[in-house]
Amino acid sequence: MTTPNRSSPRRPLRGRALLAPALLAAALLVGCGNTDDPRDPLISRERPVEQIYNEAVDAQQAGNHARAVALFEEVERQHPYSSWATTAKLMSAYSDYQRSRYTEAIGTLDRFIRLHPAHRDLPYAYYLRAMSYYEQIADVERDQRMTGQAMAALQDVVNRFPESPYARDARLKIDLARDHLAGKEMTIGRYYQQRNLYAAAVNRFRRVVDEYDTTNHVPEALHRLVEVYLALGLTEEARKSAAVLGHNYPGSPWYQDSYALLTPGAQPAEVDRPGMLSRWWSSVF
Repeated sequence: MTTPNRSSPRRPLRGRALLAPALLAAALLVGCGNTDDPRDPLISRERPVEQIYNEAVDAQQAGNHARAVALFEEVERQHPYSSWATTAKLMSAYSDYQRSRYTEAIGTLDRFIRLHPAHRDLPYAYYLRAMSYYEQIADVERDQRMTGQAMAALQDVVNRFPESPYARDARLKIDLARDHLAGKEMTIGRYYQQRNLYAAAVNRFRRVVDEYDTTNHVPEALHRLVEVYLALGLTEEARKSAAVLGHNYPGSPWYQDSYALLTPGAQPAEVDRPGMLSRWWSSVF
């Protein structure tokens, strides 16, 4: 009989991006403004670039991101060849990100990256683009294609700008996304197991062990393999999975559960020195 889950399904990952230091410094040069409707016809009136840009930052700081986007777009429309227009693209993308308009943000950032490959804020552009994917990661019960896109975009930040502060945050979020994908595999594996589709369940649980071996889902995946193998009458394979579990996670409740299944009434043996999971897994199987 399948033991109850020890952890609830993962919630969507979240982690807001910060404004790049250079952009933040520019934003702090102006004060707070009004929060008029972004459809205000006065937005499109001709005026100096500094005035439009400062109004846009006012709106952004006041939390009126729709108006901020409209004003930053006016900077580009009215003064397309100014340095303000280049910065306005990034600020517009940040406002779209802040109001959860991630598709629009990604589109703006793609254009910025294509048109300004040597800009000083290029690392931030890649990072904000990755975060726009990351914020769309769905619960493990739903499709995870966006998780894969987020991981690819985050890895792009790490590969291109390995020494930047954005790379450090990207590495952390890659680990979280990998854990999320492992959680999805576990959800599917449990679904198959509960319906006695054991071969499909084994494939999912072994994938967690093989491909997501640094995540916190591995102990449960090994225990589920013990359960499934026993259900199939494959006692030796169950013992091998339990051995890997006990060697690498001797204090885990999942190991205690597996040991109880294999040796009813006995206490699980302690292993003094856990080894590397991948080495043990490949040597046992």
